[in-house]
Amino acid sequence: MIIKVKNFINSIFFKLGYRVSKINNSHELFKIYKYDNYDDYKNTQTFYNKKKIRHVWADEENLIKICNFIKKNVLKDSIKGICHGSRNGFEQKIIKQNINNSEIIGTDISENATKFENTFVWDFHKEKKEWIDFFDFVYTNSLDQSYDPKKALGIWLDQIKKNGYIVIEHSEQHGVLASNKMDPFGVEANFFPYLLSDWFGHKISISIIKSIKKNKSNAPVWFFMLKKI
Repeated sequence: MIIKVKNFINSIFFKLGYRVSKINNSHELFKIYKYDNYDDYKNTQTFYNKKKIRHVWADEENLIKICNFIKKNVLKDSIKGICHGSRNGFEQKIIKQNINNSEIIGTDISENATKFENTFVWDFHKEKKEWIDFFDFVYTNSLDQSYDPKKALGIWLDQIKKNGYIVIEHSEQHGVLASNKMDPFGVEANFFPYLLSDWFGHKISISIIKSIKKNKSNAPVWFFMLKKI
């Protein structure tokens, strides 16, 4: 009920250039929920994958923006991409439709992945030799589901070729206040570039695209584009 009221108020305020959102008063800039062990993590992620299997976070309008960025910056006749944490395969479906002659696959930790086209059961924290230096880009809106985001991003960097991109979709719902057992990693958007620079230094360059999510009451969204250099 509270969320519905908030969305209604935001639909009115948006026309005036305002928006209602929670404020992080904790002074924490990033946070990672600690699981009891790996099985606790995997079971939790699998449970929520099945519970939310028909839910879609990504939206077509912003995915098309990402496709346009990739086509402009990855100058190849054939583009290979992977979407990590893609649940029901929506992301790779839209991306493949909007990048001609592309090979796009997705991953999810739940066995549900086998039910969706071009989706594989895989924990995105783990290395897969066949994927090393194979893709032109990685897309995710699921980094918040990582128990070790530095490790996950390191694996993804190894998966893309030089001058390839990791595209991270980030919103207020990926912040510190949202860190919990379902979504363990939370980071404030204004601090995220500094954290990424601390983790990977000269290995990446970072650009940011800011947009809104019309499917989420015009909530602000940031796309962090990490170029492997």
